[in-house]
Amino acid sequence: MSEENPETTPDATAQPSEPPITINGQYIKDLSFEAPTAPGIFGLMQEQEPKINVNIDVNAQPFQEGIFEVVLHVKADCKVGETLAFIVELAYGGLFTLKVPPEHLQPILLVECPRLLFPYVRYIISDATRDGGFPPLLLGPVDFVAMYQHQMQQQAAPAAAGEGEPPAPTETH
Repeated sequence: MSEENPETTPDATAQPSEPPITINGQYIKDLSFEAPTAPGIFGLMQEQEPKINVNIDVNAQPFQEGIFEVVLHVKADCKVGETLAFIVELAYGGLFTLKVPPEHLQPILLVECPRLLFPYVRYIISDATRDGGFPPLLLGPVDFVAMYQHQMQQQAAPAAAGEGEPPAPTETH
């Protein structure tokens, strides 16, 4: 028979700790798809390889006490030569309840929250381009940590030069 160590036995009355991140909701704030040169662009795409440019921006702001809105903004355009094939723009938001120490708040808002939203953004962009008559645009993985670190470096440079306050939390990729 084994003896129980009272220091390692879980307390039956202990409350489970609350999760540090809770997703309260996700939503499309804005979605736009334009194919201004269709149907002529389809023939041109058979002759030349299209070039795709993707920009991703992250914005975070307080919504209520302990609740924050994080919005991923994605803008992608596809050109064949100098001819615009399509533009797709998406602003996809999420409301997050965060129970983290204040020093962890900004990294959670600009790294972890966007990481949780990104699979849905990828799916919506893919569907929008496919439904627009083009091959689905599959966004590759995004390094939100590198985006966050880049923003911290940009904020540190003006502060080190004595140029005033750093900008509000915003990321561009």
